[in-house]
Amino acid sequence: MPLLILDRDGVINYDSDDYIRSLADWKPIPGSIEAIVKASKAGYQVAIATNQSGLSRGYFTLDTLEDIHQHLCQLVEEQGGSIAGIFYCPHLPNEGCACRKPGTALLQAMESELGESAANAWFVGDSLKDLQAARGYGCQPALVTTGKGLKTQAQLDKPDVELASPTSVPVYPDLASAVDAILSA
Repeated sequence: MPLLILDRDGVINYDSDDYIRSLADWKPIPGSIEAIVKASKAGYQVAIATNQSGLSRGYFTLDTLEDIHQHLCQLVEEQGGSIAGIFYCPHLPNEGCACRKPGTALLQAMESELGESAANAWFVGDSLKDLQAARGYGCQPALVTTGKGLKTQAQLDKPDVELASPTSVPVYPDLASAVDAILSA
């Protein structure tokens, strides 16, 4: 069963510069839950790779993060879909860990736990770090313009951006459009 890898904040739910600190802060982007369900029903193992440094910053607890993820999974399951796994990095940007995107240890953990190669899997994100992690691991990056996506799209046009062949990154208005394109390919 092929993997479909998604970033969380800005792709599935609205993002915030103040972090998603509680279940009350977590609001799905219209169509995102349905897109996950659609991909799941089409035979994809949907997995999420997300940087969550708010844990290390003390903005929320592990229990809160797990409540958010349980709620996300429940919304998907209520419509007949499933999320194969949610993989997160709790570290601060300056800690130098391998799991914080653009690092690829989350993708390695995903492969190990789910028993499916992430190489050539679609990785849908809204940030340059998402696209770099995808390319760094041999995934097929796709950009959505929700969240930080418009800013990221502007970055792709700059010559100093570390992303091989940025023009080959397809851009979609949201997760629902990206999933529709992936399923029709």
